[in-house]
Amino acid sequence: MAVWIFLAILVVLAFWAMSIYNGLVATRNRFKNAFAQIDVQLKRRYDLIPNLVETAKGYMAHERDTFEAVIKARNQAVTAAQTASGSPGNPAAMTALGQAESALTGVLGKMFALAEAYPDLKANQNMLSLQEELTSTENKVSYARQGYNDSVMEYNTRRESFPDAVFAGMFGFRAAELLQATESAEERKAPQVKF
Repeated sequence: MAVWIFLAILVVLAFWAMSIYNGLVATRNRFKNAFAQIDVQLKRRYDLIPNLVETAKGYMAHERDTFEAVIKARNQAVTAAQTASGSPGNPAAMTALGQAESALTGVLGKMFALAEAYPDLKANQNMLSLQEELTSTENKVSYARQGYNDSVMEYNTRRESFPDAVFAGMFGFRAAELLQATESAEERKAPQVKF
């Protein structure tokens, strides 16, 4: 009888451990999916930027340095996003992505500020359309980041809570990194896009 009770306890413990493991896997997959949603919106943003630059180039012929800075920042952000896509939650990848996105936002803000001096560009229908798409995409990126950070918080809370923390350590569930802005309070302001 004691052997059967012992075996029953082992079976219950095994199912309990599997439940914890499966829960950790599910929350990890949730934050990876949430990052994939950010990635989709970032790719859309990166695709819009060259069109925006090309439209503005015709009007802002003397602003070559600004255009080059925008394209350079875009390319760095694309590279950082690709690295982060390969390892969502990785602290170094998330930090690099946050820094690259901050730099891109900064140079886009500079380009938009310079564009204010060109009335024909402000009235250009293509530029207005691109501006609207970029604004919409920025909102979607913000929403996707919030979803990602919520999923990471849920995962990290679960992997740090007892008894899940015991199994998380045994099975190599590492902490995931939130996607945070890395810039100063002044740079955190959204670029003012007015055409």
